[in-house]
Amino acid sequence: MIERVLAPNPSLYTGPGTNTYLMRSNGEVLVLDPGPVIDAHMAAIVDAIGTDTPAGVVVTHTHPDHAPLANPLADVLGVPTYGYADGPAFIADVRITDGETVGFGISEITSVHTPGHTPDHLCFMWGDVLFTGDHIMQGSTVIIEDASDYLQSLYRVADLGAARIEPGHGNAIDDAGGAITEYIEHRLAREQQIVAAIRDGASTVGDVVDAVYTEVPAGLRAAATHQVRVQLSKLFRDAAVWFDASQSDETAPVRLR
Repeated sequence: MIERVLAPNPSLYTGPGTNTYLMRSNGEVLVLDPGPVIDAHMAAIVDAIGTDTPAGVVVTHTHPDHAPLANPLADVLGVPTYGYADGPAFIADVRITDGETVGFGISEITSVHTPGHTPDHLCFMWGDVLFTGDHIMQGSTVIIEDASDYLQSLYRVADLGAARIEPGHGNAIDDAGGAITEYIEHRLAREQQIVAAIRDGASTVGDVVDAVYTEVPAGLRAAATHQVRVQLSKLFRDAAVWFDASQSDETAPVRLR
């Protein structure tokens, strides 16, 4: 049984808020991504656990909308925390890498290392359900730190054969394969758009942002610029473009190779 408890932290970046998941098996419950430190959210999680026995608190990655409540909640529940690495406001009692399991009741989830959004990002398989954290979200693409790693991680989860995705933000995605394919196609199309923008005359990072993100809200301009720089870094490594990554503002020059 899967239960979702929505954290009250809606924003441009988190959508309706962070999804905290409770997975139950044989009277035990595992908590995934407890979210930010919000007293009302902790109370809601504890209330949802009810009379079941808590087994652990797991995080997909250490971003502030996913992990900071993990240690305080684990202290209250008397259980360990699990994660790929320590991070801001999070300490993993048990570090887990690719292919490891976390047991609860008579069941277990299996970790899948999916770097790209962050280097420490994990997805988790439970049966045919894939918990994706910020690797894949419903209704939105995600901000990434490494475009090469992210694309390879998408190919990796595509091979898992998941039927449904439970994302870190938004509603469940029933067609997991279709969603993953759309994400892959989007990333490849974005690369082509950036190359086309430079071919058509864009000579700076800001020019590329203007050409590719034509309707981005003002509040997301910085995120769009970050995405362009990450994608340009991959294209530079692929020998498709020249990009001066040492220049951090939007005036950084770009050109085709």
